[in-house]
Amino acid sequence: MVLKKLLVACVAIFLLGIAGCANDAQKPIFAQISFAHLQPISLNVARVEVENRYVPPATRPNVEHEFPVSPAASALNWGRDRLRAGGSSGVARVIVRRASVVEVALPKSTGVKGLFTRDQSERYDAVIDMMVEVRDQVGKVRVTAESIAKRSESVSENISLSERQKVWFRMTEAMMVDLNTSLEKQVRIHMKDWIR
Repeated sequence: MVLKKLLVACVAIFLLGIAGCANDAQKPIFAQISFAHLQPISLNVARVEVENRYVPPATRPNVEHEFPVSPAASALNWGRDRLRAGGSSGVARVIVRRASVVEVALPKSTGVKGLFTRDQSERYDAVIDMMVEVRDQVGKVRVTAESIAKRSESVSENISLSERQKVWFRMTEAMMVDLNTSLEKQVRIHMKDWIR
């Protein structure tokens, strides 16, 4: 009898271990957001620098630190991938001024309706604010270009962690697509005299 119980317990532990491995295998893997596939813009500066000035609070309601791909890191990748130094003096600096995502709790249905309703439980309000500046050899700012991208998306109360991460990734990716389009346009307009 004891042997039978021990065998059942071993089988249960084995099956739980397999289920745990299966869940781990289903966790989505997210690639870094890159712009290396696009033609870089060559500027008449000696170097290009990227700087993150946004300090995330790392506490709720901010959740950007929980994202599978950091909005700030994606913004810095834009600067590294899209701008090239093609001159002998001066510097182009890409500055991430803000890369925040705030979680907002949404009201849920109550009473009998609440028993039969699947509500949207949270909304994520995301902002990435970037600036590009060109400084001459003495450090004076000669020209700037800037852009802000925003996204808001709500999620259902029964969403899984992996699905939530997919939503977060899509938000970051969409904002970076918007920023790429906007910043390239701004750079080509305002920095035309520095483009080589």
